[in-house]
Amino acid sequence: MSALTVSDLNVWFGVGAERAYAVRDVSFDVAKGESFGLVGESGSGKSTILRAIAGLVPTWSGTMVVDGEPLGRRRSKAFYSKVQMVFQDPYASLHPRQTVDRVLSEVMHLHGVKDINTRIARLLDDVGLGSGFRFRYPHQLSGGQRQRVAIARALASGPSILLLDEPTSALDVSVQAEILNLLVDLRSEHDLTYIMVSHDLGVVGHLCERIAVMQQGAFEEVLSVADMRRLEAKSPYTRHLLESSIKSIR
Repeated sequence: MSALTVSDLNVWFGVGAERAYAVRDVSFDVAKGESFGLVGESGSGKSTILRAIAGLVPTWSGTMVVDGEPLGRRRSKAFYSKVQMVFQDPYASLHPRQTVDRVLSEVMHLHGVKDINTRIARLLDDVGLGSGFRFRYPHQLSGGQRQRVAIARALASGPSILLLDEPTSALDVSVQAEILNLLVDLRSEHDLTYIMVSHDLGVVGHLCERIAVMQQGAFEEVLSVADMRRLEAKSPYTRHLLESSIKSIR
């Protein structure tokens, strides 16, 4: 069964003669428990797709269905219990004047989560921080620790789908590996479905089973990570992209 179905998605910005399409006629399915990657050069439309799914871009057409719920211009409270997003920059995504406890408890209050104290302690353990970080402020945390808090915040409502927008690109290389391994573990432990955006094919290959290669707002090709590693691509653009990243994907 599909966790997410996207059909004929178009996303644009501007009106009238100023309208510019960021995504054109994109369709894909993501099965429950799958990790699906969107890759391509900067400006290819990858992050715009995630933002359209999350309800952060109002100008779109097509069909999007999450766990059997067709999506309209506004998202329901049930949608935000099921779908959460982890953003690229852990320095910008956390409120500088809120403790980790406040960040997590506000999300839980909003979604009616019971036994918040126990839930916060469990979440911090799940993301590898522990209760000692509960009352720290973002400026007291490293980049990797901030991203762990951001992941904990995304998990606070008990979602089944995480939208991951370049979740490691702002981090040091050594920390990137830690966060990727954490995401692998969390997916298994919490039975999560991932839709992940990255420009790094090595990162996508570590976390995903299938990838969609994008160029100028459209899908060039969808292929398995196994085919990606074997450089078995039909599109010349995809082959060029894979060959230029050959060291990172093998």
